[in-house]
Amino acid sequence: MARFHLPCALKITGIMPENATTKTFSLAGRLTADPGQFVMAWLPGFEDKPFSLAGADPISLTVAAVGPFSRAMHRLEMGDNLWVRGPLGRGYHLPGDPAHLLLIGGGYGVAPLLFLARRGVAAGHRVSMIIGARSSADLLLAPAFEALGSRVWLTTEDGSAGQRGRVTDAISRVLAEASPRPSHMYACGPTGMLRAVAAQEAAATMSLQLAWEAHMRCGVGLCGSCEVGQGWLTCLDGPVFQADPVVVPPA
Repeated sequence: MARFHLPCALKITGIMPENATTKTFSLAGRLTADPGQFVMAWLPGFEDKPFSLAGADPISLTVAAVGPFSRAMHRLEMGDNLWVRGPLGRGYHLPGDPAHLLLIGGGYGVAPLLFLARRGVAAGHRVSMIIGARSSADLLLAPAFEALGSRVWLTTEDGSAGQRGRVTDAISRVLAEASPRPSHMYACGPTGMLRAVAAQEAAATMSLQLAWEAHMRCGVGLCGSCEVGQGWLTCLDGPVFQADPVVVPPA
């Protein structure tokens, strides 16, 4: 496997629609990477953009068409090139002994958690998953988690699928229903969701790892655009943290 220190042109070998606005792109390349790490992707005429890895062998990116770069990616076809640099940042870490892992994904944050779930199941861990979205049409990757043998809880803000509300509304229910009780919690999603998850974890006394969102331009700690809290650089110190980096200063 490899690490790309400079942008490397990789051909698109697979395009899988996930919902009306989201596609997973598989690339002709492999990386030595941990779930939660990211790559900087580039296309001619655009600046680099960060994307969490949805897989490393082959390299996979799950991308929602929400801006000029991602919409340009959605126009790409099989055989086209996408330039990739990485992996970058710090990813999730799995416990050494078999454990029950609770994964919590909101919106597009579900994609890197599928990478983590696959890695966890392969290592002998049990995985449960909470997936949240605005509506049933926005849900991502639930069948893929179920195919791994994971129990999946769904939440939608409009109540069109699963429990009405947000992912944090389901945590207490999952902790009560899941047996054995999960001992490690992993989350990826919007900042507000992560802070709410961290608050619930404090009461549940579980091991916690959060994949933080921030504006990243260089990916290597030079520009400072992704600074959070009192000196954390998301691209170097994260994006995965074991607490809220806004309230926990660097050591």
